[in-house]
Amino acid sequence: MWMNEYDIEDALRLTAYFELPVARRGAEILSRLKDWTNNNSDGWPYWQKPSRAADKLMTALTSAINASRRSDNVDMTEAQLKAALIPIKSFLTRQGVEHSEVML
Repeated sequence: MWMNEYDIEDALRLTAYFELPVARRGAEILSRLKDWTNNNSDGWPYWQKPSRAADKLMTALTSAINASRRSDNVDMTEAQLKAALIPIKSFLTRQGVEHSEVML
């Protein structure tokens, strides 16, 4: 699953609208990763490593948002978020980037 910049902004908006606090944190981290990528490369659409690292997070966000569209606000669990962040943390470590720049 891949989210373009518009999809990421939409995820920020929709997680706030559906009141999904865990998914909202994930969307904020994804947005910061996108911003970091844009500031340190040719950009989010062109450097595949960060988006590959965020694949689990993008999939989990999409699932939570789609489930909330169908029923009563189904948020991601803390465990799902934690698992989705592992590849992002590994990517940042390999790049020599402080996690706090993206994760907060």
